[in-house]
Amino acid sequence: MMKIAFIGLGNMGGPMAANLLKAGFEVQVFDLLSENVERLTAQGATSADTAAKAAEGAEVVVSMLPAGRHVKSLYLEDEAMLNALKPGTLVIDSSTIDAQTARTLAAELTTKGIDFIDAPVSGGVAGAQTGTLTFIVGGEQAQFEKASPVLSAMGKNIFHAGGHGAGQVAKICNNMLLAVLMAGTSEALRMGINNGLDATVLSQIMQQSSGANWTLDKYNPCPGVMENVPASNGYQGGFLVDLMRKDLGLALDTAIQSNSPTPMGSLAQSLYSLHSLKGNGSKDFSSIFTMFEQIEKDS
Repeated sequence: MMKIAFIGLGNMGGPMAANLLKAGFEVQVFDLLSENVERLTAQGATSADTAAKAAEGAEVVVSMLPAGRHVKSLYLEDEAMLNALKPGTLVIDSSTIDAQTARTLAAELTTKGIDFIDAPVSGGVAGAQTGTLTFIVGGEQAQFEKASPVLSAMGKNIFHAGGHGAGQVAKICNNMLLAVLMAGTSEALRMGINNGLDATVLSQIMQQSSGANWTLDKYNPCPGVMENVPASNGYQGGFLVDLMRKDLGLALDTAIQSNSPTPMGSLAQSLYSLHSLKGNGSKDFSSIFTMFEQIEKDS
């Protein structure tokens, strides 16, 4: 089977790499945290001391890293990595970064005969664990087709958004909307609770009414309403507030560049920035629910 290098084994990358193993791929992994590597080697992966060593001999390299600077450092500044990537290698970057960085990476790697696609994901940790992620791909048609068998082992829905960088634009549009929906859903639930409603009953009512949305169906932000979501686990184990804050910053930068009015996105970015500055950056983004609770207590 195809040999794949996977770099970045956090809450999302770890389960994604595990699904590649389940699909029968030979996977060599690297992460800065040894416990993340050990979790994958226990499932059959091979470990490497560096990202470059993980990429040696790999036909495909998949990366899931926190921000654009990490991706640029890996593929444009790490000489050992550049030497490890041979012509014909396919690089799939599933990090959420700015579109221009994705385009720069594609242009630079193309000069070395290396294929690159930006393939950010939607579906959260649960989607990564169950292999039902949505991949949003930017790149050439031939590159998209080359990547599809690998992406299909980790996701359920694979979309070709357009040329290089298009995957990132589509992803931040989606995440901006998600942040707005999560803040609005939290606000509505809190208002109902403050007026004597049961949060579970109110959630059920809204799910069957015009306020229905993904956060109510899959990711309720109120503790105790839904099992197996971060809200019922102390807001741990999900998509971090600081990552949502980063994505909203990318969205606003893109809005400025394209002269797009995004008042709701701007408000969401302000709310998540404030929430992070209050010490909640490492909690799941659904913890924005507690911000409205705090406003109630302070008033």
